[in-house]
Amino acid sequence: MAEQFPDRQWGSRTNVLARAANRLAATKPGSRLIRAITPLDRAVLERTHAKYTLLGPIGAPVILLTTIGRKSGRPRTQPLLYVHDGDTLYVIGSNFGQEHHPAWTANLLANPTATVAIAGERIDVTATPVEGPDKDAVFTRFVDIAGAYAVYRSRTTRDLRIFALRRT
Repeated sequence: MAEQFPDRQWGSRTNVLARAANRLAATKPGSRLIRAITPLDRAVLERTHAKYTLLGPIGAPVILLTTIGRKSGRPRTQPLLYVHDGDTLYVIGSNFGQEHHPAWTANLLANPTATVAIAGERIDVTATPVEGPDKDAVFTRFVDIAGAYAVYRSRTTRDLRIFALRRT
């Protein structure tokens, strides 16, 4: 059996703040706000190896995913919400429903090796695209975490990329 990923989540997804944040995230101004605070959140996450996040009080499960830039060859780090499934983490390239895929997804397609910072640990992973009926099931789990994902999918005609991350 593969080693389990740590799971550290603080706050609650059902408190008043979390419900309000989820409704805000589903709006275009809310999506812009989240994109605007992402650099600050990335700094907090990097300093703590993803032990703490600005989104913690709302119970958002956040990791730092570091990929290798497909053009630059440099490390590229992105904070992402994830679905925890024991020995697998799932991430989704929603890009807030914008028309283009986020760059990190193209990086993983070009080079599936990456690093995840989660709960104060850095872990090497390999990414595999999720397809078929499994993809729908995983997407439903993302909507359970943050209903805004359903709105993001409705904003675009592209197929949102989902990846399974497993320890290498």
